[in-house]
Amino acid sequence: MRGRALARDIALQRIERLFELAETFFNNDDDRRRCVELARRIGMRYRVRLPKHLKMKMCRKCNAFLVPGRTARVRLHPKRKYITTTCLSCGHETRRPYKTPRPPSPRREQP
Repeated sequence: MRGRALARDIALQRIERLFELAETFFNNDDDRRRCVELARRIGMRYRVRLPKHLKMKMCRKCNAFLVPGRTARVRLHPKRKYITTTCLSCGHETRRPYKTPRPPSPRREQP
């Protein structure tokens, strides 16, 4: 059991490192996409969820690394209370609310 937990921890570290590498590639979008694809593949192989802050940096449809103003367009909708992120590679739109997240329910706490 310890070996599996260690493998998942290493996989999560590699995923985070791949996203850091994707941020360093300024001009090459293909290298960024490759880093994101590798990170997703590692996550699926070791059954590790991508952290939420990293998941928002990638397009779910084409695996592009989203950089606002370069590979993504970000729009705020104040009346509807959400943010729209549009991938400029494939046109896929992602909507996220920008209200404060609710605290976890006490019923879902596990002992």
